[in-house]
Amino acid sequence: MVAPQTQHQELRFTPRGVRPRRVLNAGSGAKSIARLAALFNAEDWDEIRIDLDPAVGPDVVGSMIDMRPHFPAQSFDAIWSSHSLEHLHSHEIPAALAEFRRLLKTDGFALITCPDLETVMALFLAHGPDHVVYRSPAGPITPLDMMFGHAGSIAAGHVHMAHNSGLTAPRLSDLLRQAGFADVITRRKDYDLWAIGLMPTTNRTALLAKLAEAGIDMADPGRTS
Repeated sequence: MVAPQTQHQELRFTPRGVRPRRVLNAGSGAKSIARLAALFNAEDWDEIRIDLDPAVGPDVVGSMIDMRPHFPAQSFDAIWSSHSLEHLHSHEIPAALAEFRRLLKTDGFALITCPDLETVMALFLAHGPDHVVYRSPAGPITPLDMMFGHAGSIAAGHVHMAHNSGLTAPRLSDLLRQAGFADVITRRKDYDLWAIGLMPTTNRTALLAKLAEAGIDMADPGRTS
């Protein structure tokens, strides 16, 4: 029995008996375990959700562009942004990323995923706007949906589902550095772009190991910037 317990403890981000770290789910949408990266398990992390839409029941109703009314600086150990930045206008993304950095502790990190505009454009050009790339719970997803937001949801009145901008690996990397992050890692996976913004004293090696354990491999040198 000793070995399994030791292994479980080693897989934890926070040692037993230590208060869980805080992660801000920025642009959280509806509460769903599936929407939170495997890294941010409930044993290790307290999740705080912020979203503009009160209907999704966030902990805080507000915009990720300016979170100063809600949270002081260095309030969080991590920021999780899953498919939220593309809903902002292009000029708003730098403000959101600057807020992410403001809210992070000096050893924290921001983990971001969004559509990879380069991949989406390639699909658009190769197969056309209405080609079914994959099927989701919301229905078939086309390059047009991936570029501009899910058409069926928008037609049903969920206008907040529209995509108002797009990001490539070089652009997101540049914007994270301009926001003041000390180090940036990007990687493409399937149709999505993943990025980590690291703070000055973040343990990069330990973080990449934890991400790998959670099934998020960011260590491929071919995808690192």
